[in-house]
Amino acid sequence: MFDNLSDKLQRVFKNLRGQGTLTEENIAEALGEIRVALLEADVNLNVVRDLIDHIREKAVGSEVLTALSPSEQVVKIVHDKLVALLGKDTARFNFASRPPTVILMAGLQGSGKTTTSGKLAAWLKKGGHRPMLVSVDVYRPAAREQLKVVAKQVETRLYEGDTKGEPAGSALVERLAKEARREAVIWGCDTLIVDTAGRLHVDQELMAEMESLKKLLAPQEILFVADAMTGQDAVNSAQDFHVRLGLTGVVLTKMDGDARGGAALSIRHVTGQPIKFIGVGEKPDAFEPFHPDRIVGRILGMGDIMSLIEKAEEKLDRRKSEELAKKALLGDGFSLEDFRDQLRQIKKLGSMESILKMLPSVGPFAGMKQAAGQVDEKQFVRLEAIINSMTPKERRNHDIISGSRRKRIAAGSGTSVQEVNQLLRQYAQMAKMFKQVGKMGMAKSMMRSGLAGMGGRQRFGR
Repeated sequence: MFDNLSDKLQRVFKNLRGQGTLTEENIAEALGEIRVALLEADVNLNVVRDLIDHIREKAVGSEVLTALSPSEQVVKIVHDKLVALLGKDTARFNFASRPPTVILMAGLQGSGKTTTSGKLAAWLKKGGHRPMLVSVDVYRPAAREQLKVVAKQVETRLYEGDTKGEPAGSALVERLAKEARREAVIWGCDTLIVDTAGRLHVDQELMAEMESLKKLLAPQEILFVADAMTGQDAVNSAQDFHVRLGLTGVVLTKMDGDARGGAALSIRHVTGQPIKFIGVGEKPDAFEPFHPDRIVGRILGMGDIMSLIEKAEEKLDRRKSEELAKKALLGDGFSLEDFRDQLRQIKKLGSMESILKMLPSVGPFAGMKQAAGQVDEKQFVRLEAIINSMTPKERRNHDIISGSRRKRIAAGSGTSVQEVNQLLRQYAQMAKMFKQVGKMGMAKSMMRSGLAGMGGRQRFGR
């Protein structure tokens, strides 16, 4: 979502690096361009003013102007200020000293509260917690039904409650909330996530109901769920909710979309409350804690290697990867089945575009970001289909795949003979590379053991 802002800021820094020396004049010009980039990204005007004033104050100091690499100093100043703006450290999640921990989900209608409630439950389960979900949106039956579907999807306990034909109103809302907390205790659930009703805009009735729920449940967390695509509207709504409820944090949804990013850079400054989580996709696991330093790294083109490593550790089968590496590097053969397994492992990490965007956009990775948009994700599906159309014998020994077999494989996978040939060439190149790396490793090992042996003989001779 920060692509446009990131491109513009990196262009400013590139121009700065092109200057032989930095002066107050060219820094002023760069600050003007940064200001325009932030405003176009829908960042709050007061936030932009504060940011620019801070950068100007630091950047025109003698330490920067006389530094060996003044342009890099300016990048560091922008980096540090953006991190401070977003909250410096990853926000901690508050748990009750005595379960259940109550989490009140607040927000306007359509912001993604219900889906986010399910994602939060899945995230808590992954951390060893036992969450329970409840919907107190008694005004829209579809909302309660949607939470039921979400709870089933993430395999989390749900308290449905019986409305018993009662009229929709605060009395029913409070009864469901009290019953849900009691049920959470009975079932040994240590967290209760309360999905509340929303409105198309902030109104007195909605706020009064939220205030009564806060008083009744004394929640440890009141999370405001905001659609990042709505920009400054989300910031203004968050401020209204915070004044009335005292938010403890914010969850930004649709961070994988093409929003300009202004809400993320403004919401903490305006409310004083941290962004705790972000939604980065439709799937239940497309939900992660918000790391200010990593987000800023992405904006400034420094990449987000830590998030990529964490995703790999979580998604990839380490045992299978180690077996494959050992098999390939020891010269035991890298079959087409192994090639298919590698394709499946890569697909677990998400789209190639999302993976490449986590790499820095400088040095050896320059141009990767542009290449990300040109990757044909369907190619992975076609490659796997081709390998699946082979017999087990063919997958283990590609040398037997003759012309007639290639025609059969192409017909079975819905591809062309040319695509089958291309896959076999790619596989052969990869197998050859593994074999060479394996031989180099063996040679180094023999050299080390040989040198050790010579050293041993010399010492023995003495």
